[in-house]
Amino acid sequence: MPATETTSHRLVLPADANHHGTLYAGSLLRYALEAAYATGSRAAGSAANLMLRRVLSLECRRSVPVGTLVEIRCGVLQVRRAYLVVGVVGMPTPGGTLPWMDGLLGFVQVDEAGLPVPLPQAVEPVEPSPLWQPLVERLGKLAGIRGATGDWIAAGW
Repeated sequence: MPATETTSHRLVLPADANHHGTLYAGSLLRYALEAAYATGSRAAGSAANLMLRRVLSLECRRSVPVGTLVEIRCGVLQVRRAYLVVGVVGMPTPGGTLPWMDGLLGFVQVDEAGLPVPLPQAVEPVEPSPLWQPLVERLGKLAGIRGATGDWIAAGW
């Protein structure tokens, strides 16, 4: 598997569950963030200093009970000078036909002061495939959304 794509596994434990005995939304976000960060960091190399810039999209499609071993596939879908977007897919659980979750998380390379700087090495996005196509299309729809940093600066912060 290329460095821009990873697979991880997590066992849903009682500490990760809500009062219904299924994966809590906060834990789902943590699973997605950890897997996406590992993918982006691995792709950008050992000199990377990535910071989560935004969660562009995160969808929970099915509840996941405690005791389920979940598989999470991640791939770098978009690369810019200092920014990359990682797609996250929770592969179907036993008896499922669709991903139990999916999302898009954006990371920026930062310097010691926390300011954006170019990625330390070239990063190639994953090869097109049916696995990534729905997320690539969603990313295209979200492409016009810009960060609100300029809005805060304009407001006098």
